[in-house]
Order: sequence, then C-alpha cells, then structure tokens
Amino acid sequence: MSEALTLLRPWWLLALPLVALLAWRAALHAAPLGDWVRAVDPALLAAQAARGAVRPGRRQAQGALAVLAALLALALAGPAVERPEAGGFRNLDATVIVLDLSRSVAEGGGFGEARAAAQAVAEAAGTRSVALVVYAGDAYLAATPTTDREALGSVLFALDGGTVPDAGSSPARALALARRVLGESGAVAADVVLVSDGGGIDAAASQEAAALAREDGHSLHTLFVPGRALPPGAPRPDRTALAGLAAAGGGTAGEAGAPAAVLAAVGESVPRRLARGGLAVLAWQDWGRWLLLLALVPALLLFRRSA
Repeated sequence: MSEALTLLRPWWLLALPLVALLAWRAALHAAPLGDWVRAVDPALLAAQAARGAVRPGRRQAQGALAVLAALLALALAGPAVERPEAGGFRNLDATVIVLDLSRSVAEGGGFGEARAAAQAVAEAAGTRSVALVVYAGDAYLAATPTTDREALGSVLFALDGGTVPDAGSSPARALALARRVLGESGAVAADVVLVSDGGGIDAAASQEAAALAREDGHSLHTLFVPGRALPPGAPRPDRTALAGLAAAGGGTAGEAGAPAAVLAAVGESVPRRLARGGLAVLAWQDWGRWLLLLALVPALLLFRRSA
C-alpha cells in the first residue's frame, strides 16, 4: 500500500476468497426450488406447479448476499487515507539511542562504526525527538529528548571509553532507563535502538525488552558492533543474543556497518507508527464506515418481496 492509502486491518481481506468460494458453490448447486425437488414426490410437485401453487425462488438474492459479504469484509479491512494534520502528532513519537560504551565496544575496534550508526539513527528519526542513553556497568542519560541534531551530534562526537566510569556491561539498566525516559516524555509509539556488541545480555535485559513491546507499545531494534581487536579480558561479542533481544522487543536486528533495515524501521511515517500504538484515529481517516453504508444496498435487496 502507498503512504496515501492503506488498510488498517488488512487481515480481513482473507475473508474475500472464502466469500468467493461460497458464492461459487451456491451458484453451482442452487436450483429454482432448492431442495424441494428432492424432498417432494415428482408427480405431486408437477401437479402443484400445474395449479400455480409453486413459486420458484430468486437466484438474484444469492448474488446480493455475496456482494454484501464482500463489502463487509472490505469495510472491516479499514481502507484509510492519511489525515493532513497527522504530522503534527510527531511529539507523541520519539527515538532513544542506547549506546554501549563498555570496554569491548569502546576499545574493541568498532567504536567509530557504532558512533556513526548512532548518528545515522538520529538522522533517520526525521523531525521526531531523539534521546541518547549511554551505558557500561551503569546507564546514564547523555542527551534528553531533542530535535537539535547538531547538539546531539556534538554529544556523540565527545563520547569515548571513559565517559561511563562504571566497569562492566549492563544493557538491562540501559533499557530500563530508556523506558523511563519514554514514559516521562509521553511517547506512545517509540523506537529504542540498542547499539552494542551483545555483551552483558541476560534474563533481566530480555525482560526489559519484552516490557518495552508488550507493556509500553514501543519497539526495540539492535545494531551489532563487531569486535575486531578486543582488549584483554573483554567478553566476546554475541550477535545471537543481541538479535534475540530485538526479537523479544518486537523490533529489527541489524549491523552497525549495514543499518539499512533498522533505519527504515526508525524512519517509518508518523501515521503508521501512531496506528501501531493504538492511535490510528488521529492519523488516518477510515473509509470503512462509508462502505458499510454502501453495503445497505444489497442488504435491502434481500428483503425485497415480489408481487
């Protein structure tokens, strides 16, 4: 579907093949007298017909019923056009970049790539506000939600391995902080993008990821940062665990060096994101109600009585 026209509940289109099948079967097996031909003795039926006591049914009713069912399915699918004022609701949306500054990332040879990926996510967010959370052994809010990309870029440029004084890697704390930031900002359909090598992911991190999606209605995406020259004692990157975190958060997994899929998800239009957050009525004008009115025409035909 294009940005101008979409289906809010496209799964109802699955009813159309069923309607077509039932209409075809009814037309194939229908007879003017239906099952009375098999239920009544042929001689008696012929005698009744000669007296004018037999009135065949109208096959047109079957066609009207099929049209009615098809229109109802289309109406329930929710054909809609974007409201002109939908872009004004962008403040209900937000993006939080969660950047791993643990030793394995900051000193592992992929930090420049991770920082560039974070900057690309900020640009993909368009006019929406973007916040920055950094973490290692603990998590900190490095930039409050802002639409000033230059200021955010300056903060990203200033980050290094010494920004977070706490040793270790605790993505669970970072995701909990991201949830708190989104809750305080009132975002309803936000993206959280975790840029990390997958270190420190545990059951608590998975629980935070699931809560982002199921309880808060947001999406968690991940960008994997490969470790090319890990410092002594640093844990090895875990791409699988990071991808699993994205799956738990209902988001997309990608790589810092090839973030196209994640950037596309972050750059999704405001109306589509609001619809995903349960506020479709703010972003889309649903035409389904007008199709319901149109469905009244074949419905009235079903009640027509012949003279």
